[in-house]
Amino acid sequence: MAMQAEQSGMARQQQQSHQNQNQTQEEETEQGGPMPILHLQNFGVNAADIKKLMDGGVYTVDALAYATKKELCNIKGISEAKVDKIQKEAFKHVFMGFTTAADVAQQRKELLHITTGCKDLDDILEGGFETGSMTEMYGEFRSGKTQLCHTLCVTCQLPTGLGGGEGKALYIDTEGTFRPERLAQIAERYNLDANDVLDNVAYARAHNTEHQSQLLIQAAAMMMESRFALVVVDSVTALYRTEFNGRGELSVRQIQLGRFLRSLQRLCDEFGVAVVVTNQVVAANLDGASMFAGPSVKPIGGNIMAHASTTRLWLKKGRGENRIVKIISSPCLPERDASFAVGTEGVCDAKD
Repeated sequence: MAMQAEQSGMARQQQQSHQNQNQTQEEETEQGGPMPILHLQNFGVNAADIKKLMDGGVYTVDALAYATKKELCNIKGISEAKVDKIQKEAFKHVFMGFTTAADVAQQRKELLHITTGCKDLDDILEGGFETGSMTEMYGEFRSGKTQLCHTLCVTCQLPTGLGGGEGKALYIDTEGTFRPERLAQIAERYNLDANDVLDNVAYARAHNTEHQSQLLIQAAAMMMESRFALVVVDSVTALYRTEFNGRGELSVRQIQLGRFLRSLQRLCDEFGVAVVVTNQVVAANLDGASMFAGPSVKPIGGNIMAHASTTRLWLKKGRGENRIVKIISSPCLPERDASFAVGTEGVCDAKD
């Protein structure tokens, strides 16, 4: 009898969990995305406190629920007591409990994949770059990383039936390699109006690591106003690599980099965008004994970078205009490679 009562109680808890999750999904569907934090005014949260949270970079109820108390208390004018009260209300609208694997599988069926412009590359990625997750591309210079980013900025604007995301792109440039004329050339390939394509790409040049992090706060505010399908950071490690020097500053660099990557992941979780970051490399196997063992280069950022990326791609130079992409790590994709070419029309099928 006691076991039956316990099983009955667990069943009721699971049913309530499903009801809460469905209610949260219905609310987000009605809003057309994550719930704006301004919505909490209807539930007794002070407008002045909401303004302070927005000034601190919290624009959605999801962001409020995901944040730690420490982060929220660091916002000027927000006390610990206010945090407890406001987050309690946020938890009523954001599902934070357990669900079933069946529900997760159903949610993953709704994810979009943004085409790369190359059939073989799309095939190994099972459709293209996945929304709602972070993909890292690393490789030497001239391996095609930036060209692939430019192509994605165009293809993400295509209808979903053509491999697009029907959304805008946001591009954070740390190396000064963004070229709008390339977007116009790629747009011509897909019969898109070049001016419309350029208008749908939000661009910012990051000048230091603090500015790079600040841009993500602005990005969250922009995503509340318009539908975005893609966020590009090219490259994610360049400024960290130059501002932090030597082993003495390595720990600080990794902490700061980890926080930036966590902020990127939150954009994935809140807005369902595909986040694509490029990464620089450093020579590997510098000791003579192991110079013939393993890859010749390794990505910057160490384990912090490796753990933050959902899917990790290694790009290498090929013959002529061809490039080679290899899947290094992914939770669901096997380790395999494909070839693509870089032409006037952007990333395309490899040439013989």
